[in-house]
This record gives sequence, structure tokens and C-alpha cells, in this order.
Amino acid sequence: MELAYYSDYAVRLVNTEEPVRGQDSLTSVEAVRELFGANQSAARRATDADVTRFRSVRGRLRAVFEAADCGDETLAVDLLNSLLLEFPVSPQISGHDHRDDDGSPLWHMHLADHPSNATAGFAAIAAMGLAFHLTEYGVDRLGLCEASPCRNAYLDTSTNRSRRYCSDRCATRANVAAYRARKRLEADRSVSTGLSDDSAQRATANGER
Repeated sequence: MELAYYSDYAVRLVNTEEPVRGQDSLTSVEAVRELFGANQSAARRATDADVTRFRSVRGRLRAVFEAADCGDETLAVDLLNSLLLEFPVSPQISGHDHRDDDGSPLWHMHLADHPSNATAGFAAIAAMGLAFHLTEYGVDRLGLCEASPCRNAYLDTSTNRSRRYCSDRCATRANVAAYRARKRLEADRSVSTGLSDDSAQRATANGER
């Protein structure tokens, strides 16, 4: 498993809230456990107290994406470094559950956390994964969806650094909105031009009289 894979932990947590819409799905310990995905052993450590702690880490991770989205690389790195210091992990070589055709282990790097609670474990993995993604691909690969009012976080893995939306759904919605805006502008210009031509014709007619 590549270490950059863990960056998805950060995206999943950040996107449990949509601030502009006033929506928050992180309201129960069950919601916290769902964020761990297949890592059920870690999920079972979650308690009601982790709901508040997860929300706090979520705000700090969103701040990293916001700084990156605004082009403030130094701030994004500083914010992420503060999380890495607070929630450390221990990289380890692992071969569990990964075998090649002849049954030999497929060795890979794994992040082993030693948390005091579920939040610390999740935050450590999310921060480290995001750090690997940032250093591998660049700060500008951390983005916030441009389809208002979404603002979900995403990681740009496109070859030409062109991603602007968190999903195909938001991209389609933004394209439709832009198309309708162009059509309205064209209609307004057509009406304005028509009125101008009509005024010019009346002025010419008055002059001839």
C-alpha cells in the first residue's frame, strides 16, 4: 500500500461537513467509525467523545486545504506540520494480506499508529497521508471544489493539474450553470442591441423630418 493512499483519510473527514450549506454528517460515533472504512479494528476504538475530537481535527485539515486553495503554500505546510507533530506515526514494512502469484509476501510501507484514542489514530494517518501527497505532487494538488456552494476537498491527480471540482456531478452542475449564464448574457446583449438599433432608427427618422 502506497503511503499516499492514506491522504484519502483527510479528504473523507473534511467532506463530512459542508459549511456553506450548513450540513454536518459527523454527528455520532457510528459516523466516526464509518470513516475508518475497512480498518474495523481501529473503528472499534471510537467512543462518543471522539465525535468532538474528530470535528476539531476536521477543522484543522480543512484549513490546510483552504490555504493550499488560496495559494499560500507556506501556511498549508505549517498547518500540516503542526498536525504531524501532534499526531505522530511509525512507518513499518508490512506484507500482511498481500501475496504475489507464488504466495510470497508483497512488501509495502504501512503506517502503524499508537494512539491514545480513535481520533489520534485517524488524525495521524490522515496527516501523514496528506503530507506524502503534498510532497509528492505539490501543494497546488490540494483543492476545494469550485462548484458553489459545494467547497468539498479533493486531491488533484490529473496529468495536467486541471481538476477544479470534487466530483463529476459538481463539474456537470457548474458547466450547466456557466452555459445558462452565457445564454442569459447573449439574450441581454441581443435585447440591448435591438433597443439601440431602434433608437437609432427613430433618431434618423426625426432628423429626416
